Amino acid sequence: MTRAQLVGVLIGLAIVAALTVLRANDPQLLRFAREITFDEYQRLAPRPFENLPVRVVDIDEASLREFGQWPWPRDRLAALVNRLSEMGAAVIAFDILFAEPDRLSPRTVVRDVMGIDPALLERLPDNDEIFAGAIADKPVVLGFGLSTEGNYRPPVKAGFAFTGESPFDAPPRLTAATPLRPQLEANATGIGHISLNPGSPTAVVRAIPLLLSDGEQLYPNLALEALRVAQGASTYLLAGATDVPDTITRIKIGDFAVPVTATGELWLYVSEDRAERYVSAGQVLSAAAPQEVSAAVEGSIVFVGTSAAGLLDIRTTALGHNVPGVSLHAQAVEQILSGRFLSRPDWANGLEILSIAVAGSLLVVLTTFVSPGVALACGLLITGLALAASWVAFLHLGLLLDPLAPILAASITHFAATAYRFLVTDRERRVVRRAFGQYLSPSLLYRIEHTQNALRLGGDDRELTIMFVDVRNFTEISERLAPTEVVGFLNTLLDALSRHVIENEGTLDKFIGDSIMAFWNAPVDVADHPRKAVRAALAMRETLARLNDKDAFGFGAGQKVAIGIGIHTGLACVGNMGAETHFNYSAVGDPVNVAARIESACKEVGFDILVSETTAKLAGGCAVLEAGALGLKGKSMRTRLFAIVGDERLAASGEFTELQNIHWRLIEALRTRSTESRRALGAAKLTASALAPGLSDFYRRISRRGDHFVNEPTAKDAVAE
Repeated sequence: MTRAQLVGVLIGLAIVAALTVLRANDPQLLRFAREITFDEYQRLAPRPFENLPVRVVDIDEASLREFGQWPWPRDRLAALVNRLSEMGAAVIAFDILFAEPDRLSPRTVVRDVMGIDPALLERLPDNDEIFAGAIADKPVVLGFGLSTEGNYRPPVKAGFAFTGESPFDAPPRLTAATPLRPQLEANATGIGHISLNPGSPTAVVRAIPLLLSDGEQLYPNLALEALRVAQGASTYLLAGATDVPDTITRIKIGDFAVPVTATGELWLYVSEDRAERYVSAGQVLSAAAPQEVSAAVEGSIVFVGTSAAGLLDIRTTALGHNVPGVSLHAQAVEQILSGRFLSRPDWANGLEILSIAVAGSLLVVLTTFVSPGVALACGLLITGLALAASWVAFLHLGLLLDPLAPILAASITHFAATAYRFLVTDRERRVVRRAFGQYLSPSLLYRIEHTQNALRLGGDDRELTIMFVDVRNFTEISERLAPTEVVGFLNTLLDALSRHVIENEGTLDKFIGDSIMAFWNAPVDVADHPRKAVRAALAMRETLARLNDKDAFGFGAGQKVAIGIGIHTGLACVGNMGAETHFNYSAVGDPVNVAARIESACKEVGFDILVSETTAKLAGGCAVLEAGALGLKGKSMRTRLFAIVGDERLAASGEFTELQNIHWRLIEALRTRSTESRRALGAAKLTASALAPGLSDFYRRISRRGDHFVNEPTAKDAVAE
């Protein structure tokens, strides 16, 4: 791991830690995004509407047109209660506040008239008394609202039992309530609060509190109380978390158990707002109510409320629909009856926080040590899995698991890690590409990019195979050409030849005028590098022949360009050499000099590819012929050279095997100065002419270089195939 990579990992993990802590604190923005996600799930798969025994008696616009504006006198509400009771309603729950005396009551109207006999006043009807008398002994539930004034607490008409720790501090706090008229309070069978989302900053109702608490007493909501009264139950049973105070996990009402949040809220799983849920209050009060109205009310839990636009009791659901507030009480009961609940389990937060930490750390590691592309693919896979798992959990288990926070955190982490890698970690690799992109094969370049300290100043001793290539008679060629033509000639030739170095995993060191210097096995290890260098030389020979045949240099027929190639393998020093701010990657040492001298010897030997004995041994299998031991400039001892005739296929041919045997006899005759050398040389020339045209000149010059073989052992056993 490089220092840049280490710093990148530390920065990435710090970002992951910050995002994890941010999610643990759960700011309002994240909660809002999470709620929007859950809303979308409900829009994709809303709760199916079922014809359950729950109805809303709606004081709608038609009812107001027929019976007058709101508020109605309470004797009319008494008539409504009586009609619903006659139709067989299981319970009648009012989503209406009765905090003030009925101002339309005759007694109230006449009371303000001066000089009225008090006895006469008492004989006048009072609508509150009429309404109180109507609800007495009937299953009627009245509602109360939250207030910021006074200290009124409504009576609770049911008992509470709980398991586990005390739940009294779990629900939202009730500080004061809107008062009920005393006679209504006394005669109601049940009393529940009608608040849908107290204290919520959003208009969308996603969860409703089933309970409120003042610290000493619990207060059920209207829907819960209506369900209790409909069953004739007397007690709520609350289940809390073991050893966790102020937590509620479930509320049991009669035969129904309702999973709730820790504060006693019910996640609303809403259905479409269907007309079948509603019954017009005007139809109930009409003298001849339609039969379908009586059938809808019979045996149903009835909620009385209003949808009239001017009465401002319109709420927004998770589906994005604006509905009367009373319908949400009805939907809460429908949800309990159907048993289709949504829940956000206690472990959901922990799972989401853990997923941010794990996924973020994984992306940091992949981005830093593998590649941003792989990290991106992994991130997209994580995104897909998170979305799929969250959706399946919602659809089949009713679980609300947030995929958005882990996805958002993973995206931020990947962007930050990728940006750091591009700006810092990959800077060295971009330098490598600029320095080596034109001189190395893509596979070698990739290996250098992933090698630590690849471009540090200094050198290493490595076994290299070094090649020098030189153009024959370049001075004569350049004299016949204009300077721009010389440049064009060199570009054409050197470009064609240098490609074979790169294709065979070599490194182009430099171009020296009309010469090429290249080496193998640096800057990274190259397996079987002597053989690859020889293959590159043979490919150069073939490429030059094609260029000459099609007159690529424009010299005309009969004008051929020739080259000499010298190859040697030995221990050299290779690395970045120069100044800290400007350096070249090159090789120095005796093997470099030897390779250059071998290339020069091609002129004397009369052959285009010569290699040292070391290279010939390591590149075994090629078609090789001994070229004698020459005294190279700067070397105290003669160096044994070998001519590369062809590749492994030629070496395996019968013709070359025959030539090789003749060649060994020729060398032995030259070494011993035997007269047999003349006959062997003739046989060698005859056989060689059919194999490679370049061998003819090679054998013509051997007769003049007999002393190159004198006192030298034969190479028959020196070069192993």
